[in-house]
Amino acid sequence: LMALLQIPDDEKGHDLDLFCIPKHYENDLEKVIIPHGLIMDRTERLARDIVQDMGGHHIVALCVLKGGYKFFADLLDYIKALNQNSDKSVPLTVDFIRVKSYCNDKSSSVKIIGGDELSSLSGKVRLDIVETGRTMQALLSMLSECNPKMVKVVSLLVKRTPRSSGYRPDYTGFEVPDAFLVGYALDYNEYFRDLSHICILNDQAKEKYRV
Repeated sequence: LMALLQIPDDEKGHDLDLFCIPKHYENDLEKVIIPHGLIMDRTERLARDIVQDMGGHHIVALCVLKGGYKFFADLLDYIKALNQNSDKSVPLTVDFIRVKSYCNDKSSSVKIIGGDELSSLSGKVRLDIVETGRTMQALLSMLSECNPKMVKVVSLLVKRTPRSSGYRPDYTGFEVPDAFLVGYALDYNEYFRDLSHICILNDQAKEKYRV
């Protein structure tokens, strides 16, 4: 497994007023825990590792919606830049799948929506955040029925949590504390996808946006 950047449990984070935060969210967040620039730098390095490891294999990049869309798009942009500016490149096609496992702040049953056309898979799958690992294991089980040559999982975040099944992705951006994180397309009941940084949600906001 690849190296990851660990954010410790006692990470104090950064004050919101040091960053550009949408006005409508400034009372909902505790701290910025991963600034957008750091996300981008780490994603660029993951892209380089993936291109080096793939050795010219055709990659089918499968985006797990909705929380994975920002990471997926940025990661693919970096892979595309490497393809255009180096001697070694990897052929790349994309597909999308939707996985739903959250209601409010509790993980519920895993629902996989889409994926009817996955019979041509020969490469790669990515996810936004690995928490308990159950969602990813359900998805990998479904993908294995398509007999891909190989499946590699790229996750921006992995949480340190006692609820974990022990599953670890092949590539991880950050290992994070067991807090409820939003931003960079990670949502709480569809809110906060329009926040650039990854932030810790405060308890008051959990009530405010509860469905």
